[in-house]
Amino acid sequence: SKGIHLVVPKDRINSSTGLISGTATTAATSNVTVTVTDSANKSGTTSFTWTVGTSQQNVFENTNDYAIADNATVESPITVTRTGNAPSTLKVDVNIVHTYIGDLKVDLVAPDGSVYNLHNRSGGSADNIVKSYTVNASSEVAQGVWKLRVNDNASLDTGKIDSWKLTF
Repeated sequence: SKGIHLVVPKDRINSSTGLISGTATTAATSNVTVTVTDSANKSGTTSFTWTVGTSQQNVFENTNDYAIADNATVESPITVTRTGNAPSTLKVDVNIVHTYIGDLKVDLVAPDGSVYNLHNRSGGSADNIVKSYTVNASSEVAQGVWKLRVNDNASLDTGKIDSWKLTF
């Protein structure tokens, strides 16, 4: 994490509430220790974590249904407008309705075509994949079209991608 160097002019601190006002210019999370000394040279110290965020959207979702046919592949897209790279803890929430999840291979496809496998034909005759996955996508540019790719590898059971979302 980047350090936060805090210089606060006295006119930005509310003397009765201690509220600091102003506009953050750099996103970062830091462990902060603050020591205050009063006019009688008495001091107090406290520590906390301070996160200065950005106004970028953190959640991108596609709630449109995409039919999963037997022995076929379907992709559901999400357009991400966030700048910078994806995180090492990219959260992928998947809601797939299907009557035999052992038929399914499920991949997250990054904008550059890199493939991250989420589910590979496990689960046998169980119904539906409603699950959160964590993907280390830190080498990927966040902005662009991400896809959830579902490949049905057998006959007799069909379903749909009901919804999915990415949380940055």
